Order: sequence, then C-alpha cells, then structure tokens
Amino acid sequence: MRARRFRAALPCLVLLALSGGVQAQTVTADLFSPTRASMARPPDSPLRRTAADAGGSPGNPAPSRIGRTPNYGVPAASGASGTGFDSLNRKRRKPNPYPGQARAKPSPRPSVPSALAANRPPIPAAMAGTVAGQPPRKRLKVDSDPFGAVGDYAGSFLIKSALELSGGHDTNPRRTAVARGSALYVVAPEFLAVSDWERHALVADLRGSFTGYGSTFPPPGDGTVSSAPVVIDRPDFIGHVDGRLDVTRDSRLTAQARLRVATDNPGSPNIQAGLASYPVFAAYGGTLGADQSFNRLQVSAGLTLDRTDYSHSKLTDGSSTSNDDRNFNQFGGVGRVSYDWMPGLKPFVEVQGDSRVHDLKLDRNGFARDSTGGYLKGGSSFEFTRLLTGEIGIGYAARDYLDTRLNRLSGLLVSSSLTWTATPLTTAKFYSDTTIAETTLPGASGVLTRVYTIEVDHDFRRWLTAIGKFTWGTLDYQGSNRSDRIYALSGEAVYKMNRNVWLKGTLRRNWLESSLPGNSTASTVVLLGVRLQH
Repeated sequence: MRARRFRAALPCLVLLALSGGVQAQTVTADLFSPTRASMARPPDSPLRRTAADAGGSPGNPAPSRIGRTPNYGVPAASGASGTGFDSLNRKRRKPNPYPGQARAKPSPRPSVPSALAANRPPIPAAMAGTVAGQPPRKRLKVDSDPFGAVGDYAGSFLIKSALELSGGHDTNPRRTAVARGSALYVVAPEFLAVSDWERHALVADLRGSFTGYGSTFPPPGDGTVSSAPVVIDRPDFIGHVDGRLDVTRDSRLTAQARLRVATDNPGSPNIQAGLASYPVFAAYGGTLGADQSFNRLQVSAGLTLDRTDYSHSKLTDGSSTSNDDRNFNQFGGVGRVSYDWMPGLKPFVEVQGDSRVHDLKLDRNGFARDSTGGYLKGGSSFEFTRLLTGEIGIGYAARDYLDTRLNRLSGLLVSSSLTWTATPLTTAKFYSDTTIAETTLPGASGVLTRVYTIEVDHDFRRWLTAIGKFTWGTLDYQGSNRSDRIYALSGEAVYKMNRNVWLKGTLRRNWLESSLPGNSTASTVVLLGVRLQH
C-alpha cells in the first residue's frame, strides 16, 4: 500500500522539483538506481536486480515503470506441482505411457489433465475417433451398460424389443388349500419406442406375458364325464403410450392411452365356483392434461376416462354366465402442484377424484356398487447426487357407495418408488402402492390393497447379477370379516452372455394368510429361461 502511494505521488514530486517548488532535496537518478537496491540484498536473492535487468546501466538510469506491469522477480506458477498444468495453462510434465504404448503427441486442447490420463487404460482407436486413414471425429461416450440392448432407429424413434422364454414348475398354481403342482411355461414379449426429437416427446411401452400349464385339473365334485377339466392359463398385458406437446418453454400438453389385460389372481374370492377357465378382463382408458411452470412452481392437471370390461365365465358343465355387473366406466380428474425447493428436492401435493358407474344397477348379490371417491397425498421427489432418486408420497384415500348397506371404504395411502445406489455394484430399490379395487364379495365395499417391495441388485461381474426381492402386502375387504396378508420372497440370477442373450434363473416362494379358515395358501415356483433382446 505504501509503495502504491509513493508510486502515485512520484509524478507530482518530479514536477515540483522541475518547477523549483521544492528546494530542500533534489530528486536524482541515484535514488532509483538498481545498484542501490542490490546493496541491501544478498547476491543469490531472487529479488536482486541488476542494471541489465532494469534495461539501463549504472550511469544511465532505467526507463520509468509507471503504467507498466510490475515484475517482482518471481516467475508465475513457480510453486506449481510437477504434474498437470500451472496457472498459465502450461503442461508441467508429460505422463509415462503404458508399456508398449507410444507416447502421445501433445494436444492443443487436452480433454483431461495429463496426470489423470496417465492412470487410465488405453482407449480403442475406434472409440477415441483416431482410426488410421479416417478423419478425426468426436470421441464416443463410454457405455455405462455394456450388456444392455442397443436397439434400432426407425426414423426418429429408438426401438428396443425383447422376448423372455421360461419354463419350470409351480407347486400350487391354483393357490388352493390342497396343493397340486404342475409344470408351466412363460412367454413374455416387450416393446419400447422412444422419440428422439428436440421438442415434444412420444413414448410407447408395451409389456405382456402368457403363463401356460402343461396339465389341466379335475373339476370340483365327482368329476363325471360331462364335466370339463379346469384350464388355468393366464394372460397378462400392460401397456401405455405417452405424448407431450411443448407449446412454449413453460407450457406443455400431455396425453396418455393405457391398456391392461389380465385375470383375477388365483385364490381371490372374486373367482366363481365351477369355473372351467378364468374370465379375462380388459381395463383401458386415457388421460388428457396440461403442465404449466411458473419459475420454480409447476402446476399439472388432467381429465381421466377409463373402462373395465369382463368376458363371460365358462363353467365346467359347459354353460356360461355373464359378468356384466362387474363392468363399469370411471370418470375423473387429477391435479398436482410441485415446487422445486432446492436441487434434488421437489415437494408436491396431489389430489384425485372420480366416479364409477356400473353397467348394471345391481350386482349378482343385489348391491348397488356405483360410487365416488378419490385421494389426497403429499410427498416429494428426490435426486441427491444421483445416489438416491425417486419419489415418495403419503395421503388418505376414501370411496362412498350409492348403496347405504356398503360402508365408506377409506385408509392410509402410501405410494413410492425409490432407488438407492449404495455402491457402484449394489443398488437397493423400494416400491409401494395403494389401490381401491372392486369386489363381488357380499357385504364388502371394496378391497383396499397395499403392497410394499424391497429389491437389492448386486453385480458380481458386469455379466453376472444377483437380484433379491421381498414383497409383503395387505388386502382389506372392508365391510367383510375377511382380510388377507401376502408375502413373497424370491432370488434371481442373471448371466449376460452378450447384449442380445441373457440366461435367467428364478426361485420364488409365495404365501397368502387369510383370516377365514381354509383360505391360506403357499406355493413355490422355479423358472429357468432365456432373454432375447435387441
């Protein structure tokens, strides 16, 4: 600070000396001579200056340094390490190459510090974009999943498909108190198409399976010739197509079309007695909505329309019965408000309401099952350094029925989907869902179902993965004296031969504990299969 003040006052002193304003002392060149400063410093001092360095000689003073960048005698980046780059972006030392690898030529714009690059394994020329005889190109991104499906492009859509073929044995496929096992096979196709557009988006995700059994089962009763055997083959399909139209940067229109095809679960009280095969139902519908962002605040709303339709039931005596009393339409709406509070934390509040109208006013037991209901929940989405991602929500769900003999169905709602990357090789997942389903059980308003799942995936090698899963849940038939608890424990091993062929083995144990005697069941399923994907 003193040097700066002195340097700023120096021109004034010179002018005063030249004009004769100061007579007590004459400012001479000897005061600024480099030899005067050198007398006070040892010869080996880095701050020592000579006449040659100052651009003059003892008899000829150096030019003025006013307005010039000062040089204090210490070179820039003199304290930098011997590797990497210094403060002037100069390379300090070249890394030693791998044995047998030629020393790389210096690049004008290195992508990583040399010290880090020296510790990395060599990159193939095809990936680095340095193939001999070809022009240099952009380096390819390292594939985080070397055994994942690559897919094909059809226009601007990336399409991936897969087919899983499995076979094994089920000790109790009908989930009855008296178990009888059977061989089974599973055919499960998958299809995924994702748009690759700069704006807007369209995604189609279709997954299905068909579970067939190698034998039929005798019908209940005496098993006379007129009675047909029971076939318990079950299809299962779930698919949806999602679209997004970006109107502006902050306004979007959204739409979804969905379809679910399945049967009642074995062991469910909704299954009629004397069935020759399980009736198939189709639940299809769509949602049309809009999203609007106000800085960090995002508001979403949508209208929903769904239809559930059951096929006729075929009985073992050759006749059939109608399930029209189980068919219904559902009209509703859903709204959500979320706020981007901080990076990785986005709390939200969601509300939904709907009305269910059945094709028949009264069901087979004389109950009017038209109803109105919905839920309210709040929670947050997470994305903490990519280690914990997902969403969790807790709320309350309720449904009121037109028939006064059916009590309100209500309860705690928990929905979540969390993924925790514990280590680069181990991933833990937690899923939970709460639904209110219809039932034909006399006196029961409906079924409040809660299901929780914990899954742990561990990669012993990039091509060998073990998956452990535990599922538990409750089925509350409110208005009835029946309540069920379900448990499932499974282990799965996946051997990835290449990107297109995986081998899979599964061992699963299922339990159903019912409050009604004679309805508790257990089963063990063993499957071996192959997954073909592209």
